[in-house]
Amino acid sequence: MPKMKIKKGDQVVILSGDDKGKTGEVVKAMPSEGKVVVQGVNLVKRHTKPSQTNPGGIVTKEAPIHVSNVALTNKDGKATKVGYKVVDGKKVRVARKSGEVIDK
Repeated sequence: MPKMKIKKGDQVVILSGDDKGKTGEVVKAMPSEGKVVVQGVNLVKRHTKPSQTNPGGIVTKEAPIHVSNVALTNKDGKATKVGYKVVDGKKVRVARKSGEVIDK
């Protein structure tokens, strides 16, 4: 599996699917599966049984999206690819469109 260039906490835009054009923050990254969970996007309903901690019923939650269907957003809110550059002896992620260093 190739390295994922999108990490937890990044702002991303959805490129395809029902939620195309929506933006959100990456809540969870799953590099082994090549998927990310984005807050408020790709919502699914799950029917859960009641337990001691959970009352049960229909729960709405975010489902994972393949990393190829999301792109990092630059300062303008538009999609950009991610590159790498060595700055002051450290390897950092760089937005390809603007050339700006992506910081958290």
